[in-house]
Amino acid sequence: MQAPSSLRENSTTDIYVVRRNGSTTPLEISKIRKVVNWATQGIHANPIALEASLTTRLRPGITTREIQDNLIRCALDLCSPEEPDWRYVAGRLHIWSLWKDTKVSRGYQYGHYARTVQTKVLSGQYSRDILIYTREELEIANSWINPEWDVDYDYAGAVLLTKRYLLTDELPQEAFLTCALLIASVESENRLDKARRFYEAIARRQISLATPILANLRVENGTLSSCFITAMDDNLESIFGAIHDVARISKNGGGVGVNISRVRGTGSWVMGKKNASGGVVPWIKLLNDTAIAVNQGGRRAGAVTVSLDIWHLDLLEFLEMQTENGDQRRKAYDVFPQLVVSDEFMRRVAANTTWTLVDPYEVRMSLGIELAQLWGEEFENAYHQIEACLDKSITLYQKVNARLLLKQIMRTQLETGMPYLWFKDTVNRANPNKHEGYIPSGNLCQESWSNVKPGEESHTCNLLSINLANLEDKQRADICEIAVRILDNTIELTSPPFAASATHNAKYRTIGVGCMGLADWLAKRHLTYTHLQEISDLFEDIAYYCTATSMQLANERGAYPAFALSEWSKGNLLGAKPVEWFLQHASKPERFLKLSQEIQQHGIRNSHITAIAPNTSSSLVQGCTASVLPIYSKFFYEKWAKGSVPIAPPYIRDKFWFYVENKTLLQKKVVRAISTIQQWIDTGISMELLFNLNAGVYFPDEPERCLTAVDIFETIMLAWKLDCKAIYYIRTVQKDSFKESNEQCTACAN
Repeated sequence: MQAPSSLRENSTTDIYVVRRNGSTTPLEISKIRKVVNWATQGIHANPIALEASLTTRLRPGITTREIQDNLIRCALDLCSPEEPDWRYVAGRLHIWSLWKDTKVSRGYQYGHYARTVQTKVLSGQYSRDILIYTREELEIANSWINPEWDVDYDYAGAVLLTKRYLLTDELPQEAFLTCALLIASVESENRLDKARRFYEAIARRQISLATPILANLRVENGTLSSCFITAMDDNLESIFGAIHDVARISKNGGGVGVNISRVRGTGSWVMGKKNASGGVVPWIKLLNDTAIAVNQGGRRAGAVTVSLDIWHLDLLEFLEMQTENGDQRRKAYDVFPQLVVSDEFMRRVAANTTWTLVDPYEVRMSLGIELAQLWGEEFENAYHQIEACLDKSITLYQKVNARLLLKQIMRTQLETGMPYLWFKDTVNRANPNKHEGYIPSGNLCQESWSNVKPGEESHTCNLLSINLANLEDKQRADICEIAVRILDNTIELTSPPFAASATHNAKYRTIGVGCMGLADWLAKRHLTYTHLQEISDLFEDIAYYCTATSMQLANERGAYPAFALSEWSKGNLLGAKPVEWFLQHASKPERFLKLSQEIQQHGIRNSHITAIAPNTSSSLVQGCTASVLPIYSKFFYEKWAKGSVPIAPPYIRDKFWFYVENKTLLQKKVVRAISTIQQWIDTGISMELLFNLNAGVYFPDEPERCLTAVDIFETIMLAWKLDCKAIYYIRTVQKDSFKESNEQCTACAN
């Protein structure tokens, strides 16, 4: 086929280009065509279309980088729901530029890994820990590198990978290999063999390392943990100690939850003077400003979720912290509010009865009750005792209607997307370490938590995710084993940002193996989110293989120090479930019965093992759908600094009809699917709910009907009843453009 006339070689003799090294050369269309053919090879994309769209952009003095950028922009412009594969062409072209830039900068691309390691250690980019490997071992590792794995990314994934995770003059496979080698460095046997298994799982995008691991592991004294939770006691030393800890966490890029339920409420006593306390909001404002000020060297602000128990006297003002109305001096727009919700409150919501807000300081001083640390029956008994003392021992309180309070929470969620809801009793019933304390609240993304003691133990957890989109069923056991081993090794390698984090890390060895790409896994098998048995079977497997690996690691390395007297030690599994539960709910119960016996004999290495994070950005790098939720839309554009970027799931061209869009899916179906998964996840799941406020979306037979406040109320109640542990963001969709909006339709506003 003849090229378009403007791309014929004889029409470009007067055009010269500027190479990356600054030299000039005549434009050779054959070289552009070679790159175009390479970028479109094996992809449903016509190279002639890309050549034709480039012709008007060539000019004398154009740089090779500009040509490459123009090709990328042209490929993105050609992308559509009908031809989604152009985003992979753009991704390859972006990687091509990375390869070329790296070669110009350092003189070579792949093939010299030992030399790269030496250079980066000397320059301080790589930790000297990598030198545990000899040059001969590094040369062996070099032979594992497959540059072809670089070209599997679409444009969004390629850009995020290179901009967010790679160091200067570093190529993707070098980053993955270095991480794998460092993770394997703590292995006592077959270190290189394990390093190769780690590398191939990461490089093939079957395992996604959390951002702190991928970003910080290669540098000296990096903090690898993703999730932290701390708590404030009701004194200045504890409050400012927690703020200091938040600063340390934010400096290293971690997300942190801070529970403030012990702090006295507005109007409480200070040094014997009534009405002296300003309540929790002034301390939240300090946390807010700390998150802004300690911004990872200007890369991004810190991320802090502040949690408050639903009985706290300052609850109503807490709900107003991010709304537009009210006193702006008592606002905190840069933290993420979280409500710690008890079963007793939810029962009163269902019964439409009264709820009482109280001051923890007065309760502590008058009745000797530390209400924040109680849950379940102990909390209910104490709460009834407190209510019996109103206007006697307890004078500082406010009575509200429980159902109206939940509706006020819903209005705030529709306006701001928050507060998150964290179901305290559901979580603590599933706590394997009840003998050592309690869990006060959730982390930033509402999937990871464990015991916290103010000033002594701060929840610390390392995360990764299994990419279900790139995983065959026969690989499941192997990848689960690799995932758990990787995370247990990172506990040995991380540098905790403060003492209470180090104490917790050593005592509980908490990890969180998550999953992403469930929507892709379902689409490949022509399944939907209503196929609950198939979903249950998948996560039963993951639960078994991950738990069995942790048991094997305990046999090899020893159990976590707090194992004795834990629920694990009693033979209870996956959130304190007795073996009888598995006889009723597991498709293969015998293996869990055997595992229970083995754990009682050998122990378990990690107190918490599985947790499913939101993975919103990392799923783009992995080329799959985020977390275990349905896709927002089958094809859409995301606005980036340099223009709009097409986003679509990996199998959209072949499995278009099997992807269910979350923006049109009744959220009660999502809740039931998450509840099914939650049975097999011993920690939590980041569950966002997305409510479409347009008429006729959920009820095709009633084209004028839109979602009502009652529908949303019932969905939240269903999540609690089905033992979901938390509700992350509440998102809303309004208007036919399907853009996310905080506006409310008339029915929801009422």
